[in-house]
Amino acid sequence: MENCPCGSNKTYDECCKQIIHGEQNGDTAEQVMRARYSAYVQGKIQFIVDSIHPKEKQNFDEQAIRRWSEKSQWLGLEIKSTEKGGPKDTQGIVEFVARFSENNERKYIHERAEFVKDNEKWLYKDGTIVPSEQYVRESPKVGRNDPCSCGSGKKHKKCCGK
Repeated sequence: MENCPCGSNKTYDECCKQIIHGEQNGDTAEQVMRARYSAYVQGKIQFIVDSIHPKEKQNFDEQAIRRWSEKSQWLGLEIKSTEKGGPKDTQGIVEFVARFSENNERKYIHERAEFVKDNEKWLYKDGTIVPSEQYVRESPKVGRNDPCSCGSGKKHKKCCGK
């Protein structure tokens, strides 16, 4: 039995398959997020379309999503956090990182996805990209014309900065 692409450590049959094939609704926003990722991996674009809130479908380019799904190698899903989105909630947020490779370049999407429950079915409403954390140096940057940090007495550009 093959593990589910969503990373749940369950088999695909006992995890996302039933949601993707419409045999059951996801009980939580996270379950639907996991199923959406698995649908991207397997090219099940109709589920992705069906799991978008109707008000958001005008911004959806099905052909572009299909091309992206097919040309990408999907490398994994990490759920960072969830806010609400449980069986008794009507709204929820799932923060996730989806990793993939496109044209032999590793990439990722880090998003806070907003879900709403409509007629007992969780639907993707919108997402906000989470910006990368800025790298902060622990020590000052050595300039080209600064004395070299090795203690040689030479300028950095003439010593270790060559």
